Amino acid sequence: MPSIRAAAIQIAPDLTSCEGTVDRVCKAISDAASRGVEMAVFPETFIPYYPYFSFVEPPVLQGKEHLRLYENAVEIPGWVPEVLSQQALLHNMVLCVGVNERDHGTLYNTQLIFDADGTLALKRRKITPTYHERMIWGQGDGSGLKVVNTRVGRVGALACWEHYNPLARYALMAQHEQIHCAQFPGSLVGPIFADQMEHTIKHHALESGCFVINATGWLTDEQIASVSTDPKMQKALRGGCYTAIISPEGVPLCDPITQGEGMAIADLDFALITKRKRMMDSVGHYSRPELLSLNLDPTAHTPLNTNQGDPYACSPDHHHHDDDSQFLPVDAPHPQTAAHV
Repeated sequence: MPSIRAAAIQIAPDLTSCEGTVDRVCKAISDAASRGVEMAVFPETFIPYYPYFSFVEPPVLQGKEHLRLYENAVEIPGWVPEVLSQQALLHNMVLCVGVNERDHGTLYNTQLIFDADGTLALKRRKITPTYHERMIWGQGDGSGLKVVNTRVGRVGALACWEHYNPLARYALMAQHEQIHCAQFPGSLVGPIFADQMEHTIKHHALESGCFVINATGWLTDEQIASVSTDPKMQKALRGGCYTAIISPEGVPLCDPITQGEGMAIADLDFALITKRKRMMDSVGHYSRPELLSLNLDPTAHTPLNTNQGDPYACSPDHHHHDDDSQFLPVDAPHPQTAAHV
C-alpha cells in the first residue's frame, strides 16, 4: 500500500447527549469522505464526551455528572458501535473513535478501531487512567495492546498519557505498527499540554518508525461555562489542543490544529517507513533482544473464570460484552523480535 489519505478530526462534542455527539461524528465522517479520506481518528472518549467535570470539580461534587455520564455511556455491543460500523462500511473508511464504555457497573476509557468493511477490528481499554480520571474509569488490561491488520495497514492505538508508558508503546512497536492512533481530550490544562503532546507524538513516530495520527477535542466558550462557572477553573479548560499527523521522520505532514474545529488531512507515503527504519529499526536491527526484552500478558482478565462455559448463560437478560469473535485476528511477532507477547 504505497499511500493512503488520513484525517485527524478536532471538533466539539455535544455535552448534553450521546446522540448529539454521534450525529457530529457522522457528519465529520461524511465531510472527510468527500475529501478522499480513507482513515479518520477522533479524540479521546469523544462519545459522548470527555469527563471534563472531573478535572475541575472535587470528588464530593462529581456524583451527579458521573451518573449522567453513565446514562450516556456506550455499551458494546450496542447502537453506537453499530452506527460507527455502518459509517465505516458506507464510506469505505477505517475509523478510530474514543468512547466512554459502560460494562455493567463500570466505565472504561475505550478506543474502537473499525475496518473499512465495518468490522470492529479492536476494542481496547486504557490500561491506567490518569490522576483525576481514576475516579471515573476502571483499568484495562494487556488484551488491548494489539496492532490490527486493516484496509489501510497495521494500526495500533494508545490514549493520552499511555504515551508516557514506554513499555506500552514498545508492545505496539514490536508488532510493527505502520499507523499509530493517538487520542487526547483537548481543551485541558493549557498551552503546556499541547507543547508536551507535540513532543510526545513526534518522539513515538521517530522511535517506532510509523505515522502518528493525533486527535484532540475542542470546547466552545459556552461549553466551558457549562462545565464550570469559576473563571480560574475555566482557564484550566482552555488550550491543550494539538491535532496533527506526523511522519515516521518526526515531521508534521500538515499544519496542526491548536484552536477551533477542523481536520488535519495528509497523504501517508508508506515508503517513508522503510526510509526511516533503514537507518533505525528499534524492534529490528537496532534492538538487542538478548539483552533487553518485553514480556506482555495479553490475557483479558475477568473477575470470574469457569470451565463450565458462560456463567451467565442461564440469564436471558445478560449481555456478555467480552465476545472476542468480533475482533479480527492479530499477527503475533516473530520469536526473534524484542518483545515476547
